[in-house]
Amino acid sequence: MNTTLQSLNARIRLMRPSHWVKNAFIFAPLVYGKALMNTDSDLRAVMAFFAFCFVSSSVYILNDIVDRNADAQHPKKKHRPIASGAVSVGSAIVQLAMVAAVAVVLAAQLPWQAGACIGIYAALNLGYSFGLKHVVLLDIFIIAAGFMLRVLTGAKAIQVDVSEWLIICTLFLSLFLGVAKRRSELSHLGRGESRKVLEDYTPELIRVILNVSVTGSIMSYTLYSVSDHTQQFFGTDKFVYTVPIVMYGIFRYLYLDEKRRTAENPVAVILRDPSLIATGIIWTLVSIALIYWG
Repeated sequence: MNTTLQSLNARIRLMRPSHWVKNAFIFAPLVYGKALMNTDSDLRAVMAFFAFCFVSSSVYILNDIVDRNADAQHPKKKHRPIASGAVSVGSAIVQLAMVAAVAVVLAAQLPWQAGACIGIYAALNLGYSFGLKHVVLLDIFIIAAGFMLRVLTGAKAIQVDVSEWLIICTLFLSLFLGVAKRRSELSHLGRGESRKVLEDYTPELIRVILNVSVTGSIMSYTLYSVSDHTQQFFGTDKFVYTVPIVMYGIFRYLYLDEKRRTAENPVAVILRDPSLIATGIIWTLVSIALIYWG
């Protein structure tokens, strides 16, 4: 019985469900498109969320299969299910097929545009797993594209127009998360981190990209919050009051990365820090209140 539970736990960890929190970007168009009170839109957004969860899990499984030998030499990644031997390669391939099949079935229930976005995400990550992750700068932009595709999937699933501002904000924020991840990995180079692309990055280049992405994130969100379109669409000029909350969240993340160099796993950084969790909750509640009740 204990062996069965350990095997089940390994298979769940292989899917990395903690990373499903990234797919919350799918709900952004639901909230910002003023469709949150529409039950049909809510159901389709939830279906899109789980379709993306399963397709992203299939990507993680594939990546772990491809990188199993390199992961086995890594001080942290060697504990992953395939690298550690808890799940065999053959068994992982079967699980990959099943998870991918569930993703396809769920995506097929959505408007074809949403399914196409999910397919593009899968194709991008196939390329990432088989070589593009070793191409300097392109690796970060593929990470950013993944977040943008989440937003587009959410918009197409409920068939609302997605604001250009939302795309720009997502682009800068996801670039920030991607380059912070690379900076943390670069700081661990020589202590077990062996990602090939890190050889092409320098601390100076990382800092420049980080500064640009942080500035872009804050400026684009600020301009969005005070734009005439936003004020007319939401019927309030108070959205600017969410800017300090966003700034605090970004600066808090930067602080944690600067002090602890743990941003190689953004999900862990967010979920383990009470301040970031509280910031996310407050920002969400205030945004919803302003959008729907002015």
